Amino acid sequence: MRRNYGAWMIAAAIATAAGGVQAEEKEDGISVGGAVRFQYSFEDYVPQNRNRGGDLDLDTFRINLDGSVGDVILSAEWRYYQYMEVIHHAWVGYDFSDSWQGRIGIQQVPFGVRPYNSHNFFFSSAYYVGLEDDYDFGAVADGDLGPIGLQIGFFKNDEQGGIDGFVDNRADRYSYDVIGDDVNGTELAEANTGSLRATYTAGGTEFGLSGLFGSLKSGSGSAGDYQAYAAHINGNYGPFNIMLQAADYEYDLDSGAEIMTVGAYSFLDAIPAESTIYTANVAYNVDVSIGPISAVQFYNDYSLVTDKSQDLEDTTMNVTGFSVVAGGVFAYFDFIVAQNQPFIGGSMVGDTDDWNSRFNVNVGYYF
Repeated sequence: MRRNYGAWMIAAAIATAAGGVQAEEKEDGISVGGAVRFQYSFEDYVPQNRNRGGDLDLDTFRINLDGSVGDVILSAEWRYYQYMEVIHHAWVGYDFSDSWQGRIGIQQVPFGVRPYNSHNFFFSSAYYVGLEDDYDFGAVADGDLGPIGLQIGFFKNDEQGGIDGFVDNRADRYSYDVIGDDVNGTELAEANTGSLRATYTAGGTEFGLSGLFGSLKSGSGSAGDYQAYAAHINGNYGPFNIMLQAADYEYDLDSGAEIMTVGAYSFLDAIPAESTIYTANVAYNVDVSIGPISAVQFYNDYSLVTDKSQDLEDTTMNVTGFSVVAGGVFAYFDFIVAQNQPFIGGSMVGDTDDWNSRFNVNVGYYF
């Protein structure tokens, strides 16, 4: 289930499809901001929820720190959920020139459409296999070379410290990571991952290629390796935004496992060891002046996960909805239909033809 809330500032400006929320920065110092969000969900695949007419819950409370001291840049975010507390990100950076910035810490892995390959609250299906808005512990060199963008990253391990990180629950994390296999239940962790993302922008369209290459470690040593590739287009044409992406990943384990255990949101799930993911998203941005409402974005986001290991059934998800900006309030209104999709009554390793649906409203206030 989507738990990142970064689109509202850009949605308010109607400049791009999504972006980041930060507290107003001082000339030299650290600013404090945050958000509190609530959620209503009506799930047709949960009889108890359906009989109650849906449920309303506290979603997230978060605190943000952003700014700079002595030319050193800081950004960090802590989040409280009803079931866990996590560090979303925490990094320090430095502008080496007008074109290059370096960052080290827990940060977003450069891959595919950024910052998000989606417009809605639930991301795309790529998020649930660790290929959208993924955060790990490492260093990134970020280059802005006119029409060319280049991000080069090295991530020593996941945000929890890897295979021997001192944590109570390896599923208590914001973004999805592999934490085991299905052959003998061996605990695993990603390690020594290289990331390369290159883009070229012309006529309002960004064309990009991405690659990830890393290893998997168990408590006794090397357990295999993994790789992922993506090609994307992200274009802004007047009020329209269009995102297209094709991605492919493969985990090659010494154990021969074809199902990987993943963790996020204090929840264990599983993904195929390999698959191909296609996403196609369109959004339309509107400036309005209706009471406190200043901007509305309408969207439809489509995901297909296919060619899975073990010939598993495809995962399909379509999200139709809109988001609203009203002062410091940002809200998503989503209707989701899906097959074999996590948090929509299924799993990436589900093997059913059944369709599930969910109506979801997520409202937050940013300060």
